[in-house]
Amino acid sequence: MEEEFDWKMYFPVVLNALMSVVGFVVTLRLLPMSFDLFLKAGLSGRDMSKKAPPGGKPVQVPESLGVIAGAMFLIIMFLFIPVPFWTSWWRAENYEDFPHHRFVEFIAALLSICCMIFLGFADDVLNLRWRHKLQLPTMATLPLLMVYFVNIGSTTIIVPKPLDQLVGHSVNLGVLYYVYMGMLAVFCTNAINILAGINGIEAGQSLVIGISIIIFNLIQLTGDLPEINLFSLYFMIPYCAVCAAILYHNWYPSALFVGDTFCYFSGMTFAVVGILGHFSKTMLLFFIPQVLNFLYSVPQLFHFVPCPRHRLPRYNPQTDKLEMSYTKFKTKDLNILGRLVIQLFGMFRLIDIKQGVGENGEYTECNNFTLINFLLRLIGPTREPRLTTYMLIIQVIGSFVAFAIRYQLARVFYDVVE
Repeated sequence: MEEEFDWKMYFPVVLNALMSVVGFVVTLRLLPMSFDLFLKAGLSGRDMSKKAPPGGKPVQVPESLGVIAGAMFLIIMFLFIPVPFWTSWWRAENYEDFPHHRFVEFIAALLSICCMIFLGFADDVLNLRWRHKLQLPTMATLPLLMVYFVNIGSTTIIVPKPLDQLVGHSVNLGVLYYVYMGMLAVFCTNAINILAGINGIEAGQSLVIGISIIIFNLIQLTGDLPEINLFSLYFMIPYCAVCAAILYHNWYPSALFVGDTFCYFSGMTFAVVGILGHFSKTMLLFFIPQVLNFLYSVPQLFHFVPCPRHRLPRYNPQTDKLEMSYTKFKTKDLNILGRLVIQLFGMFRLIDIKQGVGENGEYTECNNFTLINFLLRLIGPTREPRLTTYMLIIQVIGSFVAFAIRYQLARVFYDVVE
């Protein structure tokens, strides 16, 4: 009897994986077929980290191809919808036993992801401002939060041991928990977007995160709540399939740019499984490099220090290597916070500073505040594919650290670690 139950439970995952393999092959072939279509529509950009052809114009690379990967993901998921619920209906003895709440969560998750793909493509086409990049994920998450409120509604968190004597074993956050989930979606969508600028980095880091989530879900299948981890697997396996396909074409030398569409699509997919899969804190652990990049970027993101439009590394055509990119500004134009940031970061050698440059020594130069530039500061000028490889190694190390925290360090703060 137990073996029959296991077969019915795991059959949807196996079929989902087979459909994902087909989706990978189709996406792999469909992307090159779409290049001319995007170029004719004016969706193209110049790869600023490559030499221009001798005596010719820089090669235009099709942009925003993340919408193809997102569309293929949705097709796989739409075709897959009946599978897990058909097996659930098979096991149900009457209509009331059908998991309507799971079905609603599934549809709401797809709605949020679909909205985010649309809004991401609109950003690629219309070049929206940064304040819109913060508002759009919040709007796209509203269907998800409404379903969470109706179906689950739990806003209670377990307090870690050092604090439980002060505030109790658990705390009900109420509306603040929904604010947290909305901010999680905003962070996930933008965290991948700001750790970008070299071939393969957006798709590569997303693939590592996606595989890490799949491994986590497989481990948790033996726990008390296998259903929520199966739910996550239904989304993450097709996602990793289309992500691997776009990474193949986005690897150095890149034949396409993924665009903001892919970053939004990836971030919302991660947020969806983290929220509805009830492992949002573990999800954030898989974003350790992105969190570090965000914290390092805060002075420029909040304009304590001038932030140029593009912060990608500077390409040196003589050496065919990438070097740190710099921002230049008048020293007297910095406010108090900006001056404090420059002093502190310089004191701890977190940035490379050149003071007293330019006209009459009025200007200051420092490298842009990104994890990629910081890595270049540590290792020196590096060729682009090697730099991408180093960044992905950091992402993999971050996942190992995340698993260590989740399954080992958490025992220090919680009595039960599931």
